[in-house]
Amino acid sequence: MAVETVQRASGRGIWGWMFFDWAAQPFFTVVTTFIFGPYFVSRMAGDPVTGQAAWGYGIAAAGLVIAVLSPILGSIADQTGPRKPWIAFFAAIKITCLCLLWLAAPGSNLFLVVLFFSLASVAAEFSTVFNDSMMPRLVPKSEIGRISNTAWGLGYLGGMIALIFVVTCLAGSPETGKTIIGITPFFGLDPKLGEDARATGPLSAAWYFLFILPMFFFTPDAIKGIPIRPAVREGLSELKSTLGEVRRRVGIFRFLVARMIYQDGVNALLGLGGLFAAAMFHWSITEIGLFGIILNVIAIFGCLAASRLDTALGSKVVVMIALVLLSIATVGIVSTGPGYTLFGALPLPVSDSGGLFATAAEKAYILYGLLIGIAFGPVQASSRSYMARSVTAAESGRYFGIYALAGRATSFLAPFMVATITAVSGSPRLGMAVIILFLVGGMAILAGTPYPADKPTEQ
Repeated sequence: MAVETVQRASGRGIWGWMFFDWAAQPFFTVVTTFIFGPYFVSRMAGDPVTGQAAWGYGIAAAGLVIAVLSPILGSIADQTGPRKPWIAFFAAIKITCLCLLWLAAPGSNLFLVVLFFSLASVAAEFSTVFNDSMMPRLVPKSEIGRISNTAWGLGYLGGMIALIFVVTCLAGSPETGKTIIGITPFFGLDPKLGEDARATGPLSAAWYFLFILPMFFFTPDAIKGIPIRPAVREGLSELKSTLGEVRRRVGIFRFLVARMIYQDGVNALLGLGGLFAAAMFHWSITEIGLFGIILNVIAIFGCLAASRLDTALGSKVVVMIALVLLSIATVGIVSTGPGYTLFGALPLPVSDSGGLFATAAEKAYILYGLLIGIAFGPVQASSRSYMARSVTAAESGRYFGIYALAGRATSFLAPFMVATITAVSGSPRLGMAVIILFLVGGMAILAGTPYPADKPTEQ
């Protein structure tokens, strides 16, 4: 295949591409992590152990599908050329499944709700594969780290705005029926029926539909390739050769293995961390939402700082720093409980001061959460720029498909282990501790990986 010449896209095209992250983030913020997921575990399911196990298995199932199909779709996309039709197809699936989350009333069928969530997760990830593979065509490699981290920060800003709206206008107290600012929830939502949490599905769907439009209108796409049927044959053939090629490109192979391990831990931490806090401290939707807002505010500044560090020091340095912070935060989280932190080495007062985050242990949990907020955007954005700097624009589809595979090949493993250990031991804390092994293991492999992982020649 001929190597494409990379020409800088227009300002509107670059901003359109970055707005994809803005459009996509509320799903991860208000559905997966801070509102719907904790609601599913703490209120919809019969008990927190059953809820965390079911949610973990749902994340694991989605990860398995993503791992198998992402590289195949990426290779096919390189043959067909344009990415936007693929993004549109998976957007339709994601939007439909998110709207169906409205049906998740307390006592509803857990399997169906987890199925809708898992399908939305799969569609979201496939869309991201195609959007990410557009990046090497937009700007020179020297600017990739900046736009990647800026886009991720923009995404967190969008997620935060959506979360603030949910907390202030939708999430009412089951006792008073009022939101945190003292108003009746919009649209007459009844918090006793979980309607405030269930509404986050349709809300995220509408947000996604509206804000992916600039990417469709303004961002340049790849040139037209071959029709879909021969593209499937060529794509599968190319994928087979690419998998063999990756083994010979030692730096890329080592980077992908490292990311496969640490991203598994990151995904599990993001997917299950809010649920763990909700179950341990019995946080309301308002408290979980405020915790999410705090993390997203910090994440925005973390990404903006990382965009400068990535340009000055390189993507590898940013990823390593982020993994250290995430490891420290995870140790802090699993070591904290009512009346203690650091596994009891630091006792904390058990008195309840009243109001939000009323105990010392909850405040300690928030401090550890700040480290997550600083790091979890840069670890993903700079991993993306690490990969983009290591491949050519012409091979970006298949390599970002394999990149998604590396991020998901074992992504079912960490949630599966968390869910299984939680179910067997009856201890969500012991289940969450597994995440530390993935973060540290991936970091150890990345330490010996070259940067860029490969030095492709643009023609």
